[in-house]
Amino acid sequence: MNLEFEFRDRMLSLGLARVSEAAALASAEFIGRGNEKAADKAAVDAMRSQLNMLEIDGRVVIGEGERDEAPMLYSGERVGTGTGPAVDIALDPLEGTALTAKDMPNALTVIAMGPRGSMLQAPDVYMEKVAVGPGYPERVVTLRMSPKERVERLASAKNCSPGDITVCMLERSRHKEMISEVRSTGASIRLISDGDVAGIMHCTDSETTGIDMYMGTGGAPEGVLAAAALKCMGGQMEGRLLFRNDAELQRATETGISDPDRIYTRQDMVADHVIFAATGVTDGSLLRGIRRASGWLEAETILLRSKTGSRRRMRYRHLTK
Repeated sequence: MNLEFEFRDRMLSLGLARVSEAAALASAEFIGRGNEKAADKAAVDAMRSQLNMLEIDGRVVIGEGERDEAPMLYSGERVGTGTGPAVDIALDPLEGTALTAKDMPNALTVIAMGPRGSMLQAPDVYMEKVAVGPGYPERVVTLRMSPKERVERLASAKNCSPGDITVCMLERSRHKEMISEVRSTGASIRLISDGDVAGIMHCTDSETTGIDMYMGTGGAPEGVLAAAALKCMGGQMEGRLLFRNDAELQRATETGISDPDRIYTRQDMVADHVIFAATGVTDGSLLRGIRRASGWLEAETILLRSKTGSRRRMRYRHLTK
């Protein structure tokens, strides 16, 4: 990391929290209103506006919206004033658009920032993932293991039975066999409808969230965002890109992916120190959702720095009148 960024990452962290907060507050109007695209657009517009106030030469390397044609802060977009440190940004202005529209738990706004070249430019394809929290031996679980073996290895590392392990995964038909294999060990599964960044972050505080491990297939951009969070909070993660057709493989090649079968570790996905912010939109295990009262909105944000391992929880009250 260059000295200029090393000096400024502490200063930029509060600005990053403001970016995340602004997106969450903008989406609050659409909680429970059934309009996913309107919620996403509000978050995108607010996040872009706040990013452009920061004194950075920013480049979005992980954007959102390509797959579902939603409003985008697209990969390659330049943000910031153009002055200050050259940084790469990974973001999801509203992770859980459906969760927001239905007022379901764990919708977040999420953003990470690091020096130029610090984060994998993952294409918008699927990624197979496995993740656990901090405090375990290196490679305690890997993608080369079967789901059953992962549960058994983690239980051994925790000195508990497989029946004491809880695994989080997206509720998708593609996970049917994985779910059956995990349950055959006696482990329990917490199925989530959306939001696998939050799902992976849950592993870092299993005593609070009740989740010990995440596994399954989700978006590759979300995988890099989750790796940035784990870089700050501790924990292990592996990811492998999955391609459904030649067009997706070509997209990966164009972003610089030379080995389509490579298994990426957390360090491969986030190679340098980063800062990370997430703000709750709806209530969840990690963060409170937006609170409303006459004349104000209140948001809760977690702000992380990997260099120091610091974690801050902040509540911001925004006057609406």
